[in-house]
Amino acid sequence: MNFHILTLFPEMVMQGLSTSIIGKAIERGLISIEAVNIRDYTTDKHGKVDDYTYGGGAGMLMQAQPVYDAYQAVAGKISGEGIAKNKDENVNSRARVIYVTPQGRTFNQKMAKDFAKEKDLIFLCGHYEGIDERVLEEIVTDYVSIGDYVLTGGELPAMVMIDSISRLVPGVLHNEESATTESFHNDLLEYPQYSRPEVWMGKRVPEILLSGDHAKVDKWRLEQSIERTKRLRPDLYEKWKLRQE
Repeated sequence: MNFHILTLFPEMVMQGLSTSIIGKAIERGLISIEAVNIRDYTTDKHGKVDDYTYGGGAGMLMQAQPVYDAYQAVAGKISGEGIAKNKDENVNSRARVIYVTPQGRTFNQKMAKDFAKEKDLIFLCGHYEGIDERVLEEIVTDYVSIGDYVLTGGELPAMVMIDSISRLVPGVLHNEESATTESFHNDLLEYPQYSRPEVWMGKRVPEILLSGDHAKVDKWRLEQSIERTKRLRPDLYEKWKLRQE
């Protein structure tokens, strides 16, 4: 799977995504991550990519031209022959472009699974007061947020989503079962887990986990997941309960 990040700070995303599990997945050729500097595509001789907003207001806005040209370079590389400039032409043939914005749908595990099916994903990271609406209308397929708050740029949210999506790519996790037992799988939070020693600061590992009875352990874990979800995330619990009904 290939991730392409359109950004003004390529060093930030590459440094953040080149270690741990994601870094190893890159080394093994399971995923690739490319950070494209939008500033490299400006036609301004001073390297500017922003300007004042029409109608007034605080802050500067990223201009359409450098964003669009950076996108065209990536899209052309992906398709091998460029991409239709008319946004009404076969959108399904285009790589998905995720614009990271607090105005988008809130990212969740279901979306991560959906995105993980793609061969290529393009992330567009805004800065300042955002990006000229016209280029967003031309190229963006998905508006996605990681929560109801505002950050200084789209790089951190893009990194969060790439980390989450990458873990679902076959081979990235050494234990493939991990992705199907973690929080949010089946709308339940993950059950509590324990390691050695059996007793730590007077707290014992639950006896059921030492029993060797896998059926009873699975039943206990499900019960714990349900109880924990009901207590900590009643919204998820209600979703799970409805699906059971």
